[in-house]
Amino acid sequence: MAKVVSVNISVRKGEVKRPVPEVYLKLRHGIVGDAHAGDWHRQVSLLAEESIDTMRSACHIPLPAGVFAENIDTAGIDLKALPIGSRLRIGEAEVAVTQIGKACHNDCAIKEAVGKCVMPTEGIFAVVVREGTVRPGDEIDILEVGA
Repeated sequence: MAKVVSVNISVRKGEVKRPVPEVYLKLRHGIVGDAHAGDWHRQVSLLAEESIDTMRSACHIPLPAGVFAENIDTAGIDLKALPIGSRLRIGEAEVAVTQIGKACHNDCAIKEAVGKCVMPTEGIFAVVVREGTVRPGDEIDILEVGA
């Protein structure tokens, strides 16, 4: 069973996000209170705990939730293998995958703190297609696999 491990927000882009008890995903906006919110194609970022564990073992330092500026940490789902257009139910909300990976910001706080960022290769981005609250422990279901 795939599930949410942590939900994270920040007030500025390029910063480590901090875990919060819950987030609200809003249509044409993203996560209320997060710096990356807005009417664009990367409203919500997701990163698998399995990817973070690989980084933990490679750099031998604690890497808390949100360290790669991801909004939602997951477990039990191979995010990077999902095609664009895939739809996920996460807690009460639904999202559609719009991008796999991204260009790395060489001067970001994450790369400075950790030395490498896993988001450019293993993170995914999505837009909100159904509003709702997401909390740690919520289930994640693949509703549709994109083309």
